[in-house]
Amino acid sequence: MTTTLYGLPNCDTVRRARAWLDERGVAYRFHDLGRQGVPEAELDRWLQAPGWEALVNRRGTTWRRLDAAVRDGLIDADAARPVLLAHPSLVRRPVVDWGTGRATTTGFDAARWEAMLA
Repeated sequence: MTTTLYGLPNCDTVRRARAWLDERGVAYRFHDLGRQGVPEAELDRWLQAPGWEALVNRRGTTWRRLDAAVRDGLIDADAARPVLLAHPSLVRRPVVDWGTGRATTTGFDAARWEAMLA
């Protein structure tokens, strides 16, 4: 089982998440959303679980810079998909694929992550 962490290297939350994984000796692959983009096949899985609403970061500057019509148009997974592909920094970070048969999570939650490792 390979854990993959998707995020932006300069994101403070991603930095904390990576440090947390490193402190616990968790091996993971890092996917830089800024340089490598949002992987389409993975995005399709993420849109199903944890779901499009969990993926869209409505607190960041990317959200605030989006045209109001685009923001208002994000009403379902079909509408969110092209926007997330076009704006990787709109993805709530980090997204972690914990490996085959395990959940995918968004954001950094140490208690939830501990449970994923158990």
